[in-house]
Amino acid sequence: MTQLIPPPSPPSEEELLQLQHEAGIEFVNGQILEKPVSKESSRVAAQIIFLLQSHVRIAGRAEIYDCSLGYQCFPEEPARFRKPDVSAVLVERLKPLEPDPGLMPIPADLVVEVISPGDKADEVAEKVEEYLANGFKLVWVVHPNTRTVVIHRDDGSIAKLHQKDQITGESVLPDFNCNVAEFFIHPQPSTTSF
Repeated sequence: MTQLIPPPSPPSEEELLQLQHEAGIEFVNGQILEKPVSKESSRVAAQIIFLLQSHVRIAGRAEIYDCSLGYQCFPEEPARFRKPDVSAVLVERLKPLEPDPGLMPIPADLVVEVISPGDKADEVAEKVEEYLANGFKLVWVVHPNTRTVVIHRDDGSIAKLHQKDQITGESVLPDFNCNVAEFFIHPQPSTTSF
């Protein structure tokens, strides 16, 4: 469940700047939100980053980011920032930005939210709608418990994929594809003895 951290008063500009650099913290509707995490959701997010990063290292088409990068590109609430578990932004869209703007002032082309046991379905659905309404093109909602991925597209279409299905980067990363099962592969313990 998303935990609300009630501030004694609205956070100052200085406090907000400090919070922007803390992993697992978002600022939405004037409230500081602590994102729920679990061992499994963190591991799955790391695996997705590995798969995407392996692809873009060859293709060079996008930059891949983890949950520490926030997006501050919500015109209805300029102070709002969200930190998806994984995100990708096409290199061509990054060129006009300052070398390091801190929070990303443009929407990602792909965001991935990996569901943790404490996530509430209505809050996840609200976040997906918020992303799509603000220019994010593709949202993957990854469910480790059922080993499924629900894809939300900016045209309003939705697809649900299971382990045996192929997932692609669609128009964002057209050369990326793998079996959904690869998102959930556990690393094998080392058999090397010392």
